[in-house]
Amino acid sequence: MPVIYGERRRRPMGWRSKDILRTAALVIAMYVVVRMLWFASPLFLTAFLGILFGLAVSSGVDHLTRWRIPRGIGAALVVITFIGLLVGFGASVAPIIRAQSVELRHRLPESIDRLEAWANRHNDGLIGSIFGPTTGMPKPRDTATLGAKAAPASADTTTGSPLRERISRQLSGATRYLFPFLSSTLAVLGGVLIIIFLAVYIGADPDLYHRGLMQLFPRRARSRAGEVFSSMATVLRRWLVTQLIAMVAIGAVTTTVLLLLGVKAAFALGILAGLLEFIPTVGPILSALPAVAMGFLDSPEKALYVAIAFWGIQFAENHLLIPLLMKGGVNAPPVLTILSQALMALLFGFLGLMCAVPLLAAAIVAVRMLYVEGVVGEVAGTTEDSARRAASA
Repeated sequence: MPVIYGERRRRPMGWRSKDILRTAALVIAMYVVVRMLWFASPLFLTAFLGILFGLAVSSGVDHLTRWRIPRGIGAALVVITFIGLLVGFGASVAPIIRAQSVELRHRLPESIDRLEAWANRHNDGLIGSIFGPTTGMPKPRDTATLGAKAAPASADTTTGSPLRERISRQLSGATRYLFPFLSSTLAVLGGVLIIIFLAVYIGADPDLYHRGLMQLFPRRARSRAGEVFSSMATVLRRWLVTQLIAMVAIGAVTTTVLLLLGVKAAFALGILAGLLEFIPTVGPILSALPAVAMGFLDSPEKALYVAIAFWGIQFAENHLLIPLLMKGGVNAPPVLTILSQALMALLFGFLGLMCAVPLLAAAIVAVRMLYVEGVVGEVAGTTEDSARRAASA
């Protein structure tokens, strides 16, 4: 005997017209949002930098509130003091930097020419396999066998470009790709002003933006979302402070080492190393290249000493300074760091390269707390927490 169910409406199989329209509208809306985000990516990356510096300003304002200084005034004082220190330091070293920058600009091509000549002299071994033929001139041992054919071969000498020209073309192409915003002074000034004002406003009242962000989540999820965003803010603040301290330390140590080695334009190269330290992994390599090239002005041996010195500085930083400053923080795996920097640089240029590591650190916190702990059930924590649990076990 068949079971008789109560009357109920069964939804017909397949998609109805309004389902198709709703899905199409959702797909179009998502496409428009993605296109807008892609079009305005420089603005969003600049805003992220402003939020990043705002977290650091907020930490400084928290210390000023202990002296009953209002947060708005404290945020302005922190930013103005920081800018004043930068301007004062720049004004004090400006004459030296200006003179050494001119020397660096004039002497760097000469050092590249010496590097090219040295590579040509060692063109048969490993150096030749690395640099390749730097000019179209024949090798010295081949000139005797060419004889009467030397004149036709001279037509091919224009095919090979000198090392300096090749480097210049590569750098000009990279500059147009990575630094397109430098072609407009107004764009640079606008980006700096956005970062400054965002840092001031976030440092003055971070709770206002935190409450507004929490209202986007359901009530039952606000507590966990607040924990995740608080952990992100802590990691980003610690990362930024670590990078600023590392920039000062690396700049000072690099300048001292280059002065001891007798490398020309040591102050300019040291400041360049400190500034590029803000970009992990890639920045130290970019700062080492001109220093090694300047070492070739004296001898290849000095260039080797400069390369070894840069390697030693980075080794000490990665194994002593950064672990000490980032104690208890999130240490991104080197492979993920390099891949994220390469991807962000390809997609968004220099701004993406600057934001790659802090965005990766924030993503690691979210994945650890929402997926590893919330879904998998694994108790994940910082390196310090893992070591403490292992010791207690």
